[in-house]
Amino acid sequence: MGRNSLHLLASQLRYEVVKMTYEAKAAHLASSLSCIDIVTVLYERILRLDAKQPDSPDRDRFILSKGHAAAALYAILAHKGVIDESMLQTFGKKGSLFEEHPSPQIPGVEAATGSLGHGLPIGTGMALSAKIMKKGFRVFVLMSDGECNEGSVWEAAMFAAKNQLGNLCGIVDFNKWQATGRSQEVLALDPLVDKWKSFGWSVHEIDGHDHERMEKTLKIVSEQQNSPTMIVAHTVKGKGISFMEDDNNWHYRTPTEEEVLQAKDELEV
Repeated sequence: MGRNSLHLLASQLRYEVVKMTYEAKAAHLASSLSCIDIVTVLYERILRLDAKQPDSPDRDRFILSKGHAAAALYAILAHKGVIDESMLQTFGKKGSLFEEHPSPQIPGVEAATGSLGHGLPIGTGMALSAKIMKKGFRVFVLMSDGECNEGSVWEAAMFAAKNQLGNLCGIVDFNKWQATGRSQEVLALDPLVDKWKSFGWSVHEIDGHDHERMEKTLKIVSEQQNSPTMIVAHTVKGKGISFMEDDNNWHYRTPTEEEVLQAKDELEV
């Protein structure tokens, strides 16, 4: 898939997430939109994953620690053929497995991540198990910036560095917002890059919407031998749809039918 195709796919996934959120009257639309480019590059260019055997012991592991962006994960899993695309229509509906936070009962979902701060500890355990068993799989964990307020994140950070888990990569979707306000105002994170460095991680700071830079940086993980990697990805909440970008009302708002059509026009899908 070429560069233009990646951008087209990201737009298609954004529109799918908008439709899912509209139909389910669900929250967290803007949080899903900020990480679409990250999951697009991961699943198209990085992860070793067989859609026919999503539970293969040799697969790379991806944990969506910011579980409230589950719609983005479901959309890419459907695109990859891990789940049937028709299941997206059940998102957020009564009795559906496809809830607003992911469940490992769904193929391709590694962990239940509703409460923030759990994904990195789980991923650290997976990476350690690979090292003990001398397996070649890698572990990628996508977190929110607000999630870095959680103490469990930093416990895992210390543990991963101490055990030299070079097969572990964390990504912070740094969209500068939490549910109730600006991340810096709720509980200041800066200097976030220096914090991760001080914990012994190899750290990269990038534009989280730059597909080429994201791909190059993620490929570095396979070259890391003695330290885990953290990518601080600067993103825009609600990315791709002008009237949602950097507007925290869309953390909980759901679009109207007219807004869904406007989003489709802007995304050109």
